[in-house]
Amino acid sequence: MGLELGIVGLPNVGKSTLFRALTRIEAEAANYPFCTIEPNVGIVPVRDERLQKLNELIQPQKCVPATLKVVDIAGLVKGASEGEGLGNQFLSHIRQVQAIAHVVRCFEDENIAHVTGSPSALDDLEIVETELILADLAQIERKLERLNKQMKGKSAKGGQAGIDETAVFQKMHDYLASGKMARSLELNEDEEKIISELQLLTAKPFFYVANLAEAELEKPGPQFRALEKYACEQEKTVIPVSAKLEAELSEMDEEESREFLEELGIEQTGLDQVILRGYELLNQITYFTAGTPEVRAWEIQEGTGASSAAGKIHTDFEKGFIRAEVYHYSDLISLGTENAVKEAGKFRLEGREYTVQDGDIMHFRFNV
Repeated sequence: MGLELGIVGLPNVGKSTLFRALTRIEAEAANYPFCTIEPNVGIVPVRDERLQKLNELIQPQKCVPATLKVVDIAGLVKGASEGEGLGNQFLSHIRQVQAIAHVVRCFEDENIAHVTGSPSALDDLEIVETELILADLAQIERKLERLNKQMKGKSAKGGQAGIDETAVFQKMHDYLASGKMARSLELNEDEEKIISELQLLTAKPFFYVANLAEAELEKPGPQFRALEKYACEQEKTVIPVSAKLEAELSEMDEEESREFLEELGIEQTGLDQVILRGYELLNQITYFTAGTPEVRAWEIQEGTGASSAAGKIHTDFEKGFIRAEVYHYSDLISLGTENAVKEAGKFRLEGREYTVQDGDIMHFRFNV
């Protein structure tokens, strides 16, 4: 499975506008619910200042960033867990992604319809999270029913019933029933393994994207402040953006966009923050390959060994792995050249079990 960040929320909160700005793909965005039925999918580059500096230093023929797949999922409504508004279909789309960006509308505009009539950030958030919890509860209840039948069958035959597994699912059921998200329940390694088979919606890592009116970016209003307070209490990230502004910026060329951001006093766009946060939630790190033909960022899971990292480039690299030549981005920047890195003793040869670190620059030796 590729790395997928799902964009979720109520209808008409700005999900498709945000998706269009992220991917520059013309996803439909309209002033009525359910203009998105099938999920829109796009690939977005992960902006990394380190890659840009490597590009300036080495001046390769080609510079390739790491990427993230973004999925725009149709809006959920109250009752989605029971099939309202094609809810079952949309919930199944969420189940396929690995992390969630929950878009919450934090502005009022009488020209943009709201599914409940009047936008309220916390009420809107509660609707979506409640439906996700209810969908997870229904799934666990079906699992418990199957386990109970299996236990009765085993008991009738004199076998050992799966009491431990049932207890784990019951523990999660009771926690969800209290209105809490699965991800916040502390589980040991064995419990996590048992629960993971269900791919619970509320077990996925997530963050909030607050969609603001452009005028409120510098001084957000009460709806954003309420959302920010709630997110802080839940130890979750909230990223303020103006989806409309981001969509306009995405239609400009890079120089126009940079000048416009400077005028607004914005150092990093909301989109960049959304992409980076999604990348972090997926426990991704970046290593680089750097040479005159190409400088490239490679996304891998934190904790990946050198041979597996080599396989990201090509399966032959992993099969015939001999060793990796490794030095760190920070050493190259501080010393200026690869030769200087070698002279300073910062250049290493590592075996297949070496755990790749974020910011490593690597060249693989292999033989097939």
